[in-house]
This record gives sequence, structure tokens and C-alpha cells, in this order.
Amino acid sequence: MSESAPSCHSDSGGVAAPPGTPVVALAGAPNVGKSTLFNRLTGARRDVGNWPGTTVEVGRGLMDDGVHQFDVIDLPGAYSLDPLSPDEALTRALLVEVPREDRPELVVVVGDATRLSRSLYLVRQLRETDQRLVLAVTMGDIAHEHGIDIDAEELQRRLGVPVAFIDPRHRHGRVGLLAAMDAALAAEPPAAIPAPARAAGSDGLAEADARFGWIDDVVDACVSRGAPRRQRWSDRFDRLALSAVLGPITFLVAMWAVFQLTTTVAAPLQGALDWFFTGPVTSLAITVLDAVGLGGTWVQGLVVDGLISGVGMLLTFVPLMAIMFALLALLEDSGYLARAAVVTDRLMRAIGLPGRAFLPLIVGFGCNVPAIAATRILPNARHRILTALLVPFTSCSARLTVYVLVASIFFPEHAGTVVFAMYLISIVFVVVIGLLLRGTLWRTMGSEPLVIDLPPYQRPSLRLTLNVMWLRLSGFLRTASGIIVATVIVVWFLQAIPTTSGYGFGQVPVEESLYATTAQAVAPVFQPAGFGTWETTSALMVGFIAKEAVISSWAQTYSAEEPDTSTQPGTLGQYIKADFEQSSGGHTSAAVWAFLVFLLAYTPCVATLAAQRREIGARWTGFGIALQLSVAWLVAVAIFQIGSRL
Repeated sequence: MSESAPSCHSDSGGVAAPPGTPVVALAGAPNVGKSTLFNRLTGARRDVGNWPGTTVEVGRGLMDDGVHQFDVIDLPGAYSLDPLSPDEALTRALLVEVPREDRPELVVVVGDATRLSRSLYLVRQLRETDQRLVLAVTMGDIAHEHGIDIDAEELQRRLGVPVAFIDPRHRHGRVGLLAAMDAALAAEPPAAIPAPARAAGSDGLAEADARFGWIDDVVDACVSRGAPRRQRWSDRFDRLALSAVLGPITFLVAMWAVFQLTTTVAAPLQGALDWFFTGPVTSLAITVLDAVGLGGTWVQGLVVDGLISGVGMLLTFVPLMAIMFALLALLEDSGYLARAAVVTDRLMRAIGLPGRAFLPLIVGFGCNVPAIAATRILPNARHRILTALLVPFTSCSARLTVYVLVASIFFPEHAGTVVFAMYLISIVFVVVIGLLLRGTLWRTMGSEPLVIDLPPYQRPSLRLTLNVMWLRLSGFLRTASGIIVATVIVVWFLQAIPTTSGYGFGQVPVEESLYATTAQAVAPVFQPAGFGTWETTSALMVGFIAKEAVISSWAQTYSAEEPDTSTQPGTLGQYIKADFEQSSGGHTSAAVWAFLVFLLAYTPCVATLAAQRREIGARWTGFGIALQLSVAWLVAVAIFQIGSRL
């Protein structure tokens, strides 16, 4: 075996399990509850990394409940072992192509009770090997409502492997699944079912037909169908959600409700956190620094005006992001987001992308970095490049914090609608830039329709929603915290270095600092767009590192300028508003919209650039940077020049 061959027993890219811990791989089609089961088994102790010898990221976690201990691998979704993408190729390699000692000790195939036959093809292929196997059947409650009943004992007898019915969303069936896993690990590997003979020149079609015939026999013997036990309201709703006309309208209304509710509910929580950091936390820090003899020194400036002001301002947006992540998790858990993929399929194909490109783009609205990595699900190289170039135009959650701040300052009565409009503009950018690139660089590129299993509608689980919200929020904070702290420190030091004589380190007015001097040199570029002040320019420069840092940069800049007299209490919003009024010549609204659109369209962050370079190479990454900056500047200038005249 070559050194780069994958092995399930390698700890590269995963958690370090104790020696001898059985490796359990979770396999199955998308939307069957596999990732939910993974989180339930491991307690969401998830590590994600590239598998040795591949560029495919998978999840790995350690399950340890005091009795059982498993090294669990969450394999990419796969309908079969016939790979159509790098993800499915890795699944095949780990399960059947490597030597027996490098395979997992046990494979748990997760299947959907409402579509059992679709899950059994993978089971059949694995039964043609000597792999230990367990079938974990999810969504049994939904199948029961649809009049579908499965004979578990007969199914187990027909398959020749243990079968467990589970409901990971509501924490049911864990004991039965663990018992089935124990039984499979304790027994000898099952005797392999003979693989169907491949006829000459059949390209595997006769082989597949034989497997489907076997599946039909199993389903006929084990599954009975009766009248639905509940009224199928979901069918009627799907006629609305999947309609060519009403479907997109429904999707837009749902998204508008998400952002409107997010900004409305989060506002008082943000205010409370802002008071906490600017009041008690700042006072406590000053008291402690005075007590140790550092009051009034540059150290106090770094701690109070730098770390507390910058990081504290960012943390005030934690409630906003938590609410948004929770609402999106509700839509996802209910089964609606899969319908949104169908609604946008026609739009994807219009710009030359396959329907499955919708998935990385949707991920991009959370974070552009994993969205770039998710382009690996596209088998065509040109599709991957085009999608990776379009992902930065999807508005990630880091930009959301800036949208809300600016919208709350200038449009306080309509902040939710402004944020929603930014996401609509993001979609317009994706479509228009996609059409432009397809019409120039990829004129001959074809498209393909979306093929997706629509999961059944189900009542969202509060526990699962909160768990998903916390995973995404904590992941965002882990990613952003290091960048933010480093950026805040660098910005403060640049603000502490004087560029004129007469000032010492840390005692210089911010407008006389190296930070301001650098921004002043760049600011004229943005004068045609109506926001050519060094304060705004410097925030955008810092935002090139991470969009979250835009707010921290503003907070640091204006904290350094805040007057000492209580009769003129300068707040962040007042300073920002004054700057835009000055730079725009009184055309404030036009300048604000130009700024927001520039913030949306220009390069997201250095982490996204690193992900692009890894996936599509340095040349295409450089092309993407030039494209993003050009589009952002041209559109921002057009908005201000036209808006100021209207």
C-alpha cells in the first residue's frame, strides 16, 4: 500500500483515540440523519480535517460513555460505492479498496425508513464484502405517520446484519444501536454475498439490476404500506414551496422573516452587553491597572481602548448571530431548506452551474471558508472553479454584524429590512457575476439538473436546534477570536506610533498616528463612492483580514477620539454618522448604501483567500481578488453617484 493511501486507523485530521479503540464509520446518503447521529454519539466532540492522501474533509470524534468507547468517523454522504465525486471516492477507498487491517472495524449504514430501498443499495454493496455492518434506521416515526411499517426481525434476517431503529433527533434508540454494534463487533465478519456477475459490455447495468432486484425482494418482504395515519398537509405545502412562481416568493418571505426577527429580538440584548463592556468591565480594568501602577500608561490604552473596546464591541453581536443560527437551524431541521435548493435549481443552471452548486453557496451565507471547501462535491473542475469564484459574493455571517450596526445607526426603524436587502443584493451579485463569467470565460460549459432527495417535513427539535446553533456559534467564535485579538492589538500599536514630532508612543492622537496616515493615503480612492474618510477607509483595510474586525477597528478609532467632557458624549454611532455626512456632502443615505455594497462585494477575508488558493490555485485566487475589488468599487461608485443625484 502506498504511503498516501487512506487508512481509518490514522489519527491524522482527527481526534487521538486510545490505542485499540474500535473505529466505527458512519455511512449513508445525504439527509438521512447521519450527522445528527454522529453528534449524538460523540457529544459533538467533532474534529474536521483532510484525510491523509486526500483533500476531502471528514468529521471524526471520540465516543466515550464510560461503557463503550469508539473512534467514530462521519463519512461523506454517498448513495453507493460507485463514486461520482472526490467525497464518494474517499468513502469507497476507506470501506472497500484498502487492505482489511486499514478499514474500520464496523460500518454503521444510516438509512431513512421512509425511503428504505434507497439506503439498501449501499448495504447490498457492503454485504458483498466481509465488512462488519449494522443498519441504523432513522425517521421511523415519520414513516409510521405515512402508513409505512417495517418488520425489523424480517429485515435483519434478510440482510444478515444487525438492525436498529433510532431517532437521534429525540435521543431514542441509542441503547438498541449500541447493543447492535456490540453484537456485530463480537461476532465473526458476515459471509459475503456473491457479487452479481458483470456481463461483457454492460458497463455494470446488469450488475446494478441484480442488486435492485435483491432490494425489491427485501422491501416486499419487510415493508408494508397503508393509508397515511395523518393528513398529508406536507403535499399541499410542497405545491406552494416548490412552485415556479410562488416558491421563490415563499423563500424570500421566509428569509425576510429570519432577518427581521433576528434584528428585533437581538437589539435589547446587544444594548445590555454594550453597557456591560463599556461600563463595569472598563471600570474594573481601570481600577486593577491603577492598583498595579499601570494606570494612565500605554498598557491601559492597549487594554481599555484596544482589547475591551474592540473585542467587547464584537461580542455584543453574539446574541444576533445566535438567534440567526437558531432560526436557520429550524428551517434546516424542518426540511424546508432542501426545498429551497429545488427552487433555486433553475437559477443555478442559468449561470452554468449544476443544481448541487446551490449547497456550497448556501454554506457561504454562514462562512465562505467551508463553502469553498464544499465545492469538492462538484465533479467537474470548471464547475468547482466558477463556484469558488462566486462564493465570496455570498454574504457571510461576519458581514452580518457590520450590516446590523450600520443599519441600526442610519435606518433604525428598518434595520431588518436593510439587512434582508443586503442578502438579496448578494444573490444578485452571484447571478450577475455568474452570467458574466459564463458568457466570457466558460461559454462552452454545460449544466445539469439537480438530483436531490427531499427529506420529509418534520417538527424541529428544540434540543437539536440549540445544539446546531451552539456548534455554529462556537465554531465562528473559535475562528474569529484569534484573528480579532491579533488584529485589535496590531491596530492599537499602529494607532500608538506617531508620525509627527512631539508625541510619544501611546500618547499620540489617532489622526497623527501611523494607522491614520496609512489610511489617509488610501482614502481618496473612495471619495467617488461617498465614504472617503480615513476612519472608514481604515476599517475597510482591517476588514480585508476579517470582516468582524471592521467593528473593532471603528470602536478603537473613535474611542481614541472621544472627548473627555460629559456634555459631549461621543458614541460610536454618532461618530460614524458624522463621518458619512461629511464625506458624502450631505448625501448620507447614498454613501451608506455604497459602503454596504462595497463591504459585501470586496474580498471577504484572508482565510477565504487561503481556502481558495488551496482549492483552485494561486492564479484563479488572484483573478478572484481583482474581480471582487473591481466589482465592489465600480458598483459602490455607481450607487453613490446615481443616488446622490436622485
